[in-house]
Amino acid sequence: MKLDRKEILTALETISVAGEGKNMVESGAIQNVITFGDEVVVDVLLSTPALHIKKRAEVDIIKVIHEKVYEKAKVKVNIKVEAPEKPENPNLIKGKQIPGISNIIAVASGKGGVGKSTITANLAVTLAKMGFKVGVLDADIYGPSMPIMFDVENSKPISVEVDGKSKMQPVSSYGVEILSIGFFTKPDQAVIWRGPMAAKALNQMIFDANWGELDFMLIDLPPGTGDIHLSIMQSLPITGAVVVSTPQAVALADAKKGVSMFMSESINVPVLGIIENMAYFTPEELPENKYYIFGKEGAKNLAEDLQVPLLGEVPLVQSIREAGDYGRPAALQTASVLEGVFETITRNVVQETVNRNETLPPTEAIKITTMAGCSAVKK
Repeated sequence: MKLDRKEILTALETISVAGEGKNMVESGAIQNVITFGDEVVVDVLLSTPALHIKKRAEVDIIKVIHEKVYEKAKVKVNIKVEAPEKPENPNLIKGKQIPGISNIIAVASGKGGVGKSTITANLAVTLAKMGFKVGVLDADIYGPSMPIMFDVENSKPISVEVDGKSKMQPVSSYGVEILSIGFFTKPDQAVIWRGPMAAKALNQMIFDANWGELDFMLIDLPPGTGDIHLSIMQSLPITGAVVVSTPQAVALADAKKGVSMFMSESINVPVLGIIENMAYFTPEELPENKYYIFGKEGAKNLAEDLQVPLLGEVPLVQSIREAGDYGRPAALQTASVLEGVFETITRNVVQETVNRNETLPPTEAIKITTMAGCSAVKK
């Protein structure tokens, strides 16, 4: 069959460009369409380097040509990115990098209770076992749990002198460098702080600490999409985000909001993928059985819908909870099923980080104007 170029262009007019309110042909995103019998080559020009936007454009083009023109058409999509230069604003507040830290991974969740801190701790120790230099910043100011999970509840960071300046030395456990507000409060003491005070404490743990050389810094964010998240992303150029969810609909709805926050135009942090925690239950006496207590493949379907990778599934196992309570992350259980599960997930996180660094420019800390949040500026 010989494909008709005009028919293809008409079909491509049904695809909208994210954030522009125009279709791909009208906006000029479709640069050229060439047909050779049942083959078609589509050249596309996009203004954003975001990996998920590029992937979505390619998938939409192939899908619409197959559905509206010819289902057996051989489609090749060439995507070129030319991001417009943004004018400098004197009111912009921009974060800075921490020398010696190669990758900063934010671990987030849309809601509490999905095991985000447990996943962070197990990712960290697995990375350390693989030979990477790893640090964990416990940014969950109001519910710090890393001191318990790493069995360093009674430890305190000491002060060291670096280049003539006094710095906090992170607490080391299982080959991981850790800082948490939990080191500076009593176990039964509630942290009753407003946003600015919490942000100031986080900045001290980020920039006034002697983190040294790290391949990965994992940031355990609080649940939701609030002030702490903005403060972190304003302070640091986040390499990518990992979102943790459980399979049930209510958790997935909140996880979707978490992914949406990172993907929003004003933040634009690459999402490395989704981890499904408590994916299924396997009784010890019936190791071949899987019971999907909270639902089945919810995170997998969400990942497909949002065009982000599913990094892995963690089963609901009693020893994960016990390991966290005893301060020895479950991934340290040699030759266990859980060790294998976390190794697979961690390899996927590393691979997605490598892919992200090869295809996208370094992330900038998000820029927030000094008048952010104000609906009007008085003259």
